[in-house]
Amino acid sequence: MRGRRSGLSDPASPPPSANAAPLSREDKLAIIEDLEERGLAWFWATDAQGHVTYLSPRIAASAGVAVDDLIGRPLTAVLTPVGQGGEAPSLALKLAARKSFAGFTVQVGEGGRTLVLRLSGRPVSDAAGAFLGFRGSGINVTDAFLGEQEAARQARSDALTGLANRYRMEQVIDATLLAFGASRRACALMMLDLDRFKHVNDTLGHAAGDKLLVEVARRIESVVGSRGEIGRLGGDEFQVLLPDLDDRGQLGDLARKIITMLSQPFALEEGRCSIGTSVGIAIAPYDGVGRDELTRAADLALYAAKHNGRGQFRFYAVDLEAEDRLRRQMEEDLAAAIEAGHIRVEYQPVVALADNRVCALQLQYVWHDPERGRVSADTFMPVAEASRLVTRIGRDGLRQACRDAAQWPAGLRLVVPVSPVQFTDRQFLDDVEAALDESGLDPQRLQIEVGEDLYRNDHDEVERIVSALFRRGVRLSLDQFGSGYVSLSYLRRAPFCTIKLGQSFFESTITDTLGDLEMVQAIVELAKVLRLETVAAGVGSMALLEALRGRGITHAQGFVFSEALAAEEVAAQLAADDWQLEPVRDGAQRAGRRTVFRRVGLIHQDHYYEVTLRNLSRTGAMIEGLEDVPVGTQFVLDFGGGQLAVATVVRTDGDTQGLEFESALVDDGAGGLCTRHRVSPYALAVAGAPVAALGAGPSLIAGGEKGGGSPACFTLSARAPRAGDAQS
Repeated sequence: MRGRRSGLSDPASPPPSANAAPLSREDKLAIIEDLEERGLAWFWATDAQGHVTYLSPRIAASAGVAVDDLIGRPLTAVLTPVGQGGEAPSLALKLAARKSFAGFTVQVGEGGRTLVLRLSGRPVSDAAGAFLGFRGSGINVTDAFLGEQEAARQARSDALTGLANRYRMEQVIDATLLAFGASRRACALMMLDLDRFKHVNDTLGHAAGDKLLVEVARRIESVVGSRGEIGRLGGDEFQVLLPDLDDRGQLGDLARKIITMLSQPFALEEGRCSIGTSVGIAIAPYDGVGRDELTRAADLALYAAKHNGRGQFRFYAVDLEAEDRLRRQMEEDLAAAIEAGHIRVEYQPVVALADNRVCALQLQYVWHDPERGRVSADTFMPVAEASRLVTRIGRDGLRQACRDAAQWPAGLRLVVPVSPVQFTDRQFLDDVEAALDESGLDPQRLQIEVGEDLYRNDHDEVERIVSALFRRGVRLSLDQFGSGYVSLSYLRRAPFCTIKLGQSFFESTITDTLGDLEMVQAIVELAKVLRLETVAAGVGSMALLEALRGRGITHAQGFVFSEALAAEEVAAQLAADDWQLEPVRDGAQRAGRRTVFRRVGLIHQDHYYEVTLRNLSRTGAMIEGLEDVPVGTQFVLDFGGGQLAVATVVRTDGDTQGLEFESALVDDGAGGLCTRHRVSPYALAVAGAPVAALGAGPSLIAGGEKGGGSPACFTLSARAPRAGDAQS
């Protein structure tokens, strides 16, 4: 039969001759060399100590070295296991035990020279039974192995961004929580959702949306680095797992960096776009022990962040679900309050620092609610923004403010902050026109103030409205300067008259000792070149005011000068010919104070008291409810939910004490404050409690029995909370 190789039998052929000569040693070696050369099989051998005595040349070539350089080296140093696992130790054990083995996957070389082999071997002994070493073979399975590896990678990775996919993140979270639970360690989970991503898909196309997601992934990686595992769950949802991190101060800083990084404009081939993100944070085991529980907590925190105005972060809290119900109730009540005329306007003075004269008044809103009392704009405006009630509030406020401003002196301007929702409403230009016509206010005295986040919207539409306002003679100012949405080239040609540095800018760049003001100086110099006024908002201390004045800031507003005034108070001030405001030193206290009325726990020695928390700041609080507490007394303040703060009494007056915290509180992402750390559920487990997410009530360790074996040091006053009292 044609085409058959010599030496191979053919069933149709007669049996080979009994006189056929056997293959010589040289012929056998030639066959082996042919198999090696064609890559069908490779061979190796070791001495009794496991050192290489023979290796097929192709194996050595894959390692990028000469065969002679590998002879004499341990076999386990030349052939290393693939991936993670126990193959190398098993191979070493087999060699040491002098037993046959087969099917071990090993690799030779690194990088592009990597060769993957399925290795087999057997021990060899001499005629006397003395062990001589191993002889074995290897089959090249590189292509099959790499194919399996790539298939496994694709099953774990997001095809678009290369990040871990949902399946991979679930595996990592499960494994991390299991291991960390056993070793009593903590980890944090961040949930991210992009703002305005759909707008990019709709305006620039899905190809641009895909490119944007890739850039988003790279930016998140640049912030997180090697500190955690990042995954894309699908669409515009991302997830970050951060092992060994439960410090809410650090987590808040990291969330801010991610938010800031993703708020910077993206330059794509299809065009320039700006988006943003909201971040929800949950921490195990404080907020959840298992994956489902922890993920749900992070999702609830993300939902709260998105409905708090977007571009924000939020920590999970037990009361978030109740808060959502309260938010929905507030939305209903707010709609009714608008109809009833309970939303009032107030005005905060803007002061020219050259002579401390009031040159403008900025519109602010306050809600006078029959049940809630005076509700600040910081509380209800995010709800109004999310529900688009802000458009109605803004329309009514603009008309009222223009009527008030028409009665002011001609040199006094009205500053009206406008949200992106209101600014891009199709009736906004008509509302401005109606307010000016109705009031008779000179358009040059009306100053519309917008934030840089406005430019996350349709840039062409924003430009159209800005141009229309400019042509009408209305002044324009830019708030939140430095957030990154507005390029310097646009700022140069846009018709702005003022740029404002917001309070958040100073909080992030100026510490208690004022820190480095070089950035402020640079902005002032830029404003001079562009012939723009500069306004510093939220100035609450004399030290900050003097530092800004020294850097050339031209105008300021904040508690250091005045809080917002009702229209009647403004009229009374304007009755004098010259309205000047001298800064006051208690401005910082007024700015930093948060008035609250709620029940908290107070721990002293082995007694647990319930008192009323009155005022709260980052560094201290005011409480009432204990009689005659001397200065210097140390307490542990229990805010609930595992939040304990060590505090010292620094002043006392009857049943009221001022406390100073040992460690400052941190931003909770919702305009409030929280402790940096909490009581660990692992610590509670030592006291007999199960390892579970923390509840909203007092800590078991702190609360224990409310009282103790020794007499109480302090007496509850008549104003202390009593059992059964409703807590506000």
